[in-house]
Amino acid sequence: MGKRSGFERRPADFYPTPKAAVEPLIPHLRGIRTFAEPCAGDGALVRHLEAVGRRCVYSGDIRTGQDALAVNSYGKADAIITNPPFSRENRPLMHRMILHFQGIAPTWLLLPHDWSTNRRSASYLRRCSDIVAIGRVKWIEGSKHTGKDNYAWYRFDAGHKAGPVFHCRDQGETIPARRRTCERCGKSYEPERSSARFCSPACRQSAYRKRLNVTAGVTARGSLRPTAEAESDSSEVFRYVPHADIPKFKAEGWELLPALDGTHHGEYSALMRRRG
Repeated sequence: MGKRSGFERRPADFYPTPKAAVEPLIPHLRGIRTFAEPCAGDGALVRHLEAVGRRCVYSGDIRTGQDALAVNSYGKADAIITNPPFSRENRPLMHRMILHFQGIAPTWLLLPHDWSTNRRSASYLRRCSDIVAIGRVKWIEGSKHTGKDNYAWYRFDAGHKAGPVFHCRDQGETIPARRRTCERCGKSYEPERSSARFCSPACRQSAYRKRLNVTAGVTARGSLRPTAEAESDSSEVFRYVPHADIPKFKAEGWELLPALDGTHHGEYSALMRRRG
């Protein structure tokens, strides 16, 4: 199977996802409990993922009358995970799916690895945060042969703008696919992890404060001193708190705010909020 295969392709690109193609993806699904599968076929991918503790909240397929491009919400799905049609004639459809899915939820798609090297793919890769290599896949059950092309899982997210990080096959290593641009200051930098969006903790916190629409200055002790503009809105108070003091502040009604890039706060403090 693949663009160099001598076999005739199946209608609607129907190739059930083998378990071996799913196993390399599992370590990258931390935090994902529920998922949607809009190109489910016979349900093979759903079965593989549910076997490792994930729960499918939506399963549909065009062959049973469920057009993935006509669905704009999958409820409480943490992610979309699917093996879409990807033959050359279906490529425009696959590109439409990328744009559609990534606007609904973070999306993992199983695609040929060679796709990322095509010039037409460049515009889509900016929203791709991770590429997980899996190598060649045996698509036809009982066959003695694998396909001739290598494959990979691609993660797309409309909120991501810095391009992908490449995860080596069977080695647990990550290699930045290219330098990124800090979303706050515009500086070019080498990301240390796939979810990185800023070049430094300072830029991350600065962007976070901007998103919260708070104008403030930081004291030498690390607390947030609101300016007159911030004090005019007494409904919310923000403060930097040492990690060791977080439980005490929580007991007093303070709320720990998540890190802007989904990873962790600064090394010495975390931003907390108390509503008036």
